[in-house]
Amino acid sequence: MIILGIDPGLATTGFGVIEKNKHQLHAVDFGVILTPAKTELAHRLKSISADLKSIIKKYKPDAVGIEKIFFAKNAKTALDVGQARGVALLEIMSAGLSPHEFTPLQVKQAVTGYGRADKKQIQKMVQTILKLKNLPKPDDAADALALAITLSNSIHPVK
Repeated sequence: MIILGIDPGLATTGFGVIEKNKHQLHAVDFGVILTPAKTELAHRLKSISADLKSIIKKYKPDAVGIEKIFFAKNAKTALDVGQARGVALLEIMSAGLSPHEFTPLQVKQAVTGYGRADKKQIQKMVQTILKLKNLPKPDDAADALALAITLSNSIHPVK
């Protein structure tokens, strides 16, 4: 089973593709979609859309996990991330998939066992779980892999 994790953001959208084979997980690919700050918003959203469409087409995931937005401080950041997240949800649905949404707390608990884990702890656990030689970087890619791992733990194989 191929699982895609998406950590949406306007400047940086993380993606992580893992394969689940029975109880074994391994990383297939991960990285980030970057959009330059000086580019017009609509063009940035279009770029995120096109890149996610390509990733979905290339890896043909069976399931997709995406982070729910949780912002309390900066309204502009929340709006920008919300728009990027909307584009991601549209691409997921356009591919005929249903998004599985997780809060940052749920992801941290699923991957580290601790809801207040920091970025480094998440990276280290993702590295351990997926048996990666190096810490997955940047943070957004590691978070996307963590989302995929979280989803993999909630999917039970059909018997």
